[in-house]
Amino acid sequence: MNSMKIRRTAIAVTAAALLPFSLAACSDSGSDTKAAPAATADDAAKTSESTPAGDSMTGDQPFGPACAGVPKEGAGSFDGMAKDPVATAASNNPALSTLVAAVQQAGLVDTLNNAKDITVFAPTNDAFAKIPKADLDKVLADKATLTKILTYHVVGQKLTPEQLENGSFETLEKGMVTTKGSGESYKVNDTSNVVCGNVKTANANVYIVDTVLMPK
Repeated sequence: MNSMKIRRTAIAVTAAALLPFSLAACSDSGSDTKAAPAATADDAAKTSESTPAGDSMTGDQPFGPACAGVPKEGAGSFDGMAKDPVATAASNNPALSTLVAAVQQAGLVDTLNNAKDITVFAPTNDAFAKIPKADLDKVLADKATLTKILTYHVVGQKLTPEQLENGSFETLEKGMVTTKGSGESYKVNDTSNVVCGNVKTANANVYIVDTVLMPK
């Protein structure tokens, strides 16, 4: 009888000792199973939150093939140009040096820099190069004609890409320019392509174009 009691007591003690470990193992297993979905949900939430933010950031950025030639850093970069008024900003872009020289020749630097909320269709050096040199030199030497041409490239309001889809706008020269297009492809007066658009300066939106616009 004594030996039977000893065996039963030993079994009971062993079971009592093992039970907490079994419960702990079950508890740990359950908590692991619950933790995994929670982590996955958090990751999914972060992904869903970051995607719209990325989309919204790209909606108001410069666009077009010529934008690749804009310096990544410094005064001539997109960030640098955004800090300066338009004539100053253009002077820091190597692709606009002919335009800048023409603006200086016409005495329009202060006019453009002091203007409020304007849009400038800015011809590249290649755009001016399409004009025969003799004709270009003649225009550059005639301040009245040069002023007329340059102010024809300026609209007295900031234009968004959406407004260019099918627009007609009065210029500072008092003539009209027309725009058509969508996405990242736009034309001005059916002849000049926007090659880098939606460039921001301190007082203007700039659309760099591949052909000089001529008043009608």
